[in-house]
Amino acid sequence: MRKAISQRAAPSIILLLVILPLISWAGEKEAVMTVKDIHWLGHDTFRITGGTATPREIVIYTDPFKLGKVKEKADIILITHEHYDHCSPEDVKKVQGPDTVIVTVKDCAGKLSGKIKTVKPGDKITVGGIEIEAVPAYNTNKQFHTKDRGWVGYIFTVKGQRVYIAGDTDYIPEMKNFKADIALLPVSGTYVMTADEAVSAALDIKPKVAIPMHYGSIVGSDKDATRFAEALKGKIDVVILPKE
Repeated sequence: MRKAISQRAAPSIILLLVILPLISWAGEKEAVMTVKDIHWLGHDTFRITGGTATPREIVIYTDPFKLGKVKEKADIILITHEHYDHCSPEDVKKVQGPDTVIVTVKDCAGKLSGKIKTVKPGDKITVGGIEIEAVPAYNTNKQFHTKDRGWVGYIFTVKGQRVYIAGDTDYIPEMKNFKADIALLPVSGTYVMTADEAVSAALDIKPKVAIPMHYGSIVGSDKDATRFAEALKGKIDVVILPKE
């Protein structure tokens, strides 16, 4: 009798062993990047975590400048142009490891060493599974960042979210064609667009979240970030990150 019961139970047990992994897999949700993955270190410097590196997530730094104590080394460093407050070899070394890949423009690359990939506006590359697109960044009514220099911003994809870091730029026509879920936009004026111009940029790009940057260091203040946020209230969510 016991033998008969065991034989009848066996197919049910096998079926459960097949179904349970499928139920578990179907219930899992792909990780999605949130603002909590973005850390503002001042000026245009961010530390962003995400991707699928093993045994930890990929760490991306943008325009390292005036870094304090470094928590994590970079897998990828994105540098927008060669000005000292964006292309700082001293700060790059603080976050650079033996396998770090630096993505930057040609005139900054000459100041650095290690694994470097040079880009120009319009280029698309993939580093460590992260898709990176270099987009134009330039001034329209001043001469600090002229278009002929070929300097860039970046749109890169982390955990399914497209992140746009503008670099040093004014409000430019190309922004109407940028597609981003999160936009990191300069708001200080003087060398880049003003808070009001950044509002126009955000309305063109239409991100889910906009984060102001490029203030509180060389030029600009908290008032610029607040002005930006207030002008977009009810239109685009703005998050003013604390400096870490």
